[in-house]
Amino acid sequence: MNTKTLNKSKLDTIIQDFGSLIALIFLLIVLSVVSPDFRNINNLLSLLKQSSVNGLIAFGMTGVILTGGIDLSVGSVLALTSVFCAGMIRSGVTPLLAMVGALAMGMVFGLISGLLVAKGRLQPFIATLITMTVYRGLTMIFSNGKPISQLGNDAFLNGIGKGSFLNIPVPVWILAIVFLLFYFVLNKTVFGRKVYAVGSNEKAAKLAGINISLTKIWVYVVSGFTAAFAGLILLSRLGSAQPTIGAGYELDAIAAVALGGTSMNGGRGKIYGTLIGVLIIAVLNNGLNILNVSSYYQDVVKGLVILLAVLSDRKR
Repeated sequence: MNTKTLNKSKLDTIIQDFGSLIALIFLLIVLSVVSPDFRNINNLLSLLKQSSVNGLIAFGMTGVILTGGIDLSVGSVLALTSVFCAGMIRSGVTPLLAMVGALAMGMVFGLISGLLVAKGRLQPFIATLITMTVYRGLTMIFSNGKPISQLGNDAFLNGIGKGSFLNIPVPVWILAIVFLLFYFVLNKTVFGRKVYAVGSNEKAAKLAGINISLTKIWVYVVSGFTAAFAGLILLSRLGSAQPTIGAGYELDAIAAVALGGTSMNGGRGKIYGTLIGVLIIAVLNNGLNILNVSSYYQDVVKGLVILLAVLSDRKR
């Protein structure tokens, strides 16, 4: 192999491993030069705060996609659990108990999706499309299609979405902690190795004694939990539960995972890549808003960025 071929191979490897990080740095530099408002510390903290919701959902989505699946129901789970939590609080239930109930409900919804995929043998796309539709309908039924507000001034509920610690918003701390948990589980535990094994080669994983069904079920349960957690942050931030909230959130989460280099076929990807993907989307949204770019054009830009990520994945 000649020197030219070796150099090209090294360049391809660098682009594949660090392409998303290079893209993020490039975006940060360009937007900082174009708009001084972008590099304002308050704007950057706001950017991180806004990215926390998509980040939580995307972390859960990463586990699902690593097994070769997909979860379209996360936006509906977010909406239904937040509406349920708000409804319980309005009815007199302690906010902390209502929040725990919402998180448990999110896990149950994830369990249902996991059972449909693992035991019902449905394609993940079809199974979660069904649950997405059902959960959205239940959200409208439970809320009667109207926002649920007047939730009181509970310090804990308000804190997770609007509070700050050491001058850093609490949602940013939550995002960082959940990221570290996912990093540890996926890289340092037996369960993490099982997730990668199932996505890489399901038949080989089965021969190795891995319980394929149980592994798949668990990643959907975790995805439901992170979606519900994101819903609680939004509930706290808005001070009310909006029944239409969460629509399209699954697409942003999938986009973040794809941008981070996780293979849509499963078995390959890193959680830190997903974090970078989340930040790329947040920087794009924030920068385009500061530049007063129409939301219609923002969707086009986001779609093109996702296309580039998917094409890059196919090349890898």
